[in-house]
Amino acid sequence: MRTKAKNAKMPKSILVPLFPGFEEMEAIIFIDVMRRGNQTVVSAANTKEPIIAARKTVHLADAQLSEINPHEFDSVYLPGGLLGTKNMMEDKTLQNLLETFHSSQKPIAAICAAPNVLREFGILQGDDPFTAFPNSTNLVQKTSGLYQNQRIVSHNNIHTSIGPGSAFEFSLYLLELFAGKEVKENVEEALHLP
Repeated sequence: MRTKAKNAKMPKSILVPLFPGFEEMEAIIFIDVMRRGNQTVVSAANTKEPIIAARKTVHLADAQLSEINPHEFDSVYLPGGLLGTKNMMEDKTLQNLLETFHSSQKPIAAICAAPNVLREFGILQGDDPFTAFPNSTNLVQKTSGLYQNQRIVSHNNIHTSIGPGSAFEFSLYLLELFAGKEVKENVEEALHLP
């Protein structure tokens, strides 16, 4: 008979928007790690068509972004990719969803260029610390957020990471946040990371 881990947390429901040009590693590694940790992940797109990612791989989302009710999710994760980030920055449906998550103080995570979406939409403001792919910060013309040259930066309910090389690290960090240390350690051990 299986028993729940001591102090086990309830599984989280996590939304992952996938826009054309998203960075494959940052999206797929996160989805994989979360599902290994028994978290519920729903990918959503703004099209019914297959999504062409940054390295020209083809993906199908679980749902349509326009059908997503943000109140049914505990958190949202934005993968980067230069084109994917630009496409997210232009999407009003995504902006409304992110504003709802933020006003509800639900965790918002973004990696690589994607923290710039949060800057563009005014979710990161003033001196709010964040990290991102170093050459991507010029995507936003307004002064919003204070860039930190670190691999992971957390501030209030916003969690950001630097790029594809931090995808496993960031995913495991978030898994611990959502599911607890024991779940994170079990998943990490099974991955055989160096």
